[in-house]
Amino acid sequence: MPEGRVLEFTGVTKRFGPVTAVGAFTARVEPGVVTGFLGPNGAGKTTTLRILLGLVRATSGVATIGGQRYAELAQPLQTVGAALEASSFHPGRTAANHLKVYAQAAGIPHARVDEALGVVGLADVGGRKVGGFSLGMRQRLGLAYTLLGDPGVLVLDEPANGLDPEGIKWMRGFLRELAAQGRTVLVSSHMLAEIQQSADSLLVIARGRLVFQGSLEALTPPDEFATLVDAPDRAALRTALDARGLGYDVMRSGLSVRGADPAAVGAIAAAAGIALSTLQRRGPALEEVFLDLVNGIRTHMPDAAAPPAIAPAAPALPAAEAPDVPPAEEEAPDDLDEAIAVDRPWEAAEEKTESDVEADHFFSRYDDARRPDGEGDRR
Repeated sequence: MPEGRVLEFTGVTKRFGPVTAVGAFTARVEPGVVTGFLGPNGAGKTTTLRILLGLVRATSGVATIGGQRYAELAQPLQTVGAALEASSFHPGRTAANHLKVYAQAAGIPHARVDEALGVVGLADVGGRKVGGFSLGMRQRLGLAYTLLGDPGVLVLDEPANGLDPEGIKWMRGFLRELAAQGRTVLVSSHMLAEIQQSADSLLVIARGRLVFQGSLEALTPPDEFATLVDAPDRAALRTALDARGLGYDVMRSGLSVRGADPAAVGAIAAAAGIALSTLQRRGPALEEVFLDLVNGIRTHMPDAAAPPAIAPAAPALPAAEAPDVPPAEEEAPDDLDEAIAVDRPWEAAEEKTESDVEADHFFSRYDDARRPDGEGDRR
């Protein structure tokens, strides 16, 4: 069973010229739980994930996976499975052949291709070209890629995007199953209700800075919750609560009791022989708390949190590699949080570049043999 690894961000800062996309971001993601990474568009979620995966160099600070930078991992695909929101697929390749290329490059047995496709529900369409896939099917194929090396760490950006209700329910259970196996699961999303149902822990980022880290239960202080209770004999219920010294507000839907959880209120009613028609815990909706956090209306500082330390800048690349453009000279993308490559259909009418020819030559080794009648590819 693959082991999860701790993901650590220490003083991670990324500047694009005068724009700070991520500022002094310090957080820790533990294995064994599903951690939701929330933030509005442009908050820096995808930039932070790209820094973790070595796709973008931080201006300062460090992001590690089990104490190592991504570039230092001996077997990256077997350690970390990652799928950012806009996965690129060659529309002329089949789903199976798409995965075979990565398996070949990473030294992963080809048997894992069929296993990964089966896990995500694409076993029956592995021989179909990706160009005919729906958005939801592409999402599943991207997830199959992350599982190809059976990694202990999963980093997913908007994994439920494009899935139908049944697919979203499946995804929710699947992520929990992976976390129960001891893997590290980090899920970036803007779908608050979905994160509320699938995540155990939260990171909330706004304007490039961490504004909350902790469990869902810790997101809202206990004093903001109340117990809503009602009974056909409301007068008797009020008398029982008064006898226990519990304050309450009278509402159209019942009595809002503060300072006591539903179990305690239910026990009081039971002792007085009062049948209840309503008994539930109520508090601020996740959306309300989230908006307060990102707008600076609400602040949260975990007890264990320390002031973010700014780690030294990442060391220079070896001479054999092209150096990064200095941060001061970098140009900010139009959308900092979504600055990732977007796949577009290949058009035969376009003039091929030398890179296109090389890519076609490479992928042709994995193309399926054409049937004599030309009806399509065989797996």
